[in-house]
Amino acid sequence: MKKTSIIGIAIIAIAIAAIVSMYGDASTYESFTVANENPGKEFHVVGTLNRDKEKFYDPKKDPNFFSFYLKDEKGVESKVVYHNPEPTDFDRSEKIVIVGSMEGDHFEASKILLKCPSKYTDNQVKT
Repeated sequence: MKKTSIIGIAIIAIAIAAIVSMYGDASTYESFTVANENPGKEFHVVGTLNRDKEKFYDPKKDPNFFSFYLKDEKGVESKVVYHNPEPTDFDRSEKIVIVGSMEGDHFEASKILLKCPSKYTDNQVKT
């Protein structure tokens, strides 16, 4: 076999391995129900903040602990624990996307993405 053929086959094998590894890391938007059925697996969950329940953040006691209750798009609610400070404008967010996994009775978020309505509304004055 020629060296160019061997190099070509190696490049194709590396490309296939890269595609498979990226596909395996891709997480999907799911509900708390699916996340609860697959503990430890990372998911994106979209939902709204339950303003009726208490959120907890005490920067004097522990600046890297923030918890709140989120209701997903199917209406299932779960406690969310985030080991970082409370994000800026958290209370103004319309939708919240959390990335993480279920750990027992709560969802451990590694990232919080906020969807604020002010970014998506038309600011023109109607006459």
